[in-house]
Amino acid sequence: MTQRGGDRRKISSANVHPHVPARLIVGISGASGVVFGVRLLELLRGTMIETHLVMSRSAAVTLAYETSYKVKDVLALADRHYASDDMAAPISSGSYLTLGMIVAPCSVKSLAEIASGVTTTLLARAADVTLKERRRLVLMVRETPLHAGHLKNMLAVTEMGGVIAPPVPAMYAGPKSLQDVIDHNLARALDLFGIHLEGVQRWGEDGGRRKKR
Repeated sequence: MTQRGGDRRKISSANVHPHVPARLIVGISGASGVVFGVRLLELLRGTMIETHLVMSRSAAVTLAYETSYKVKDVLALADRHYASDDMAAPISSGSYLTLGMIVAPCSVKSLAEIASGVTTTLLARAADVTLKERRRLVLMVRETPLHAGHLKNMLAVTEMGGVIAPPVPAMYAGPKSLQDVIDHNLARALDLFGIHLEGVQRWGEDGGRRKKR
């Protein structure tokens, strides 16, 4: 599990326009793997990226089971945060400019709500707004095995312009700890927004080269 105040990596962004606020919506649902959302906030804290956090009620339960964090600790990592039932929050409107939204982790319940357009929570509403405004939506879906309903919902989100990016280990990066795996997954997710995490081992670059036989 990632530690509080862990090492920070430098962030660069090739996708931030001077006239568009560098805001990124971060959703944390109740799926296992809540540490992905927490670590994402840690990595972006103090960077040019302004984080807007919404946690589902179930996320608070998972947080208590899987980490030593308190909800207040996680909320403090974000630049702005909103209650899950605050449907009047700025991120519920398409007129509020953002770079997009990442849900880390994304439960299959949240996936289903987003796929169907049923927005009973701010997390689902913010994701729906992201899709309708044609902004980047990345869902780090955490579930296995998957049945046909899950796969159909993933297809529906993909057809609407979203990106399904389950957290999976990249063994070519030579991870030495769980945090290495977490950071690499988050780096790949941030790549989708044009936000680049320095120090990540990439295939074909130093640390990711094929060994000579």
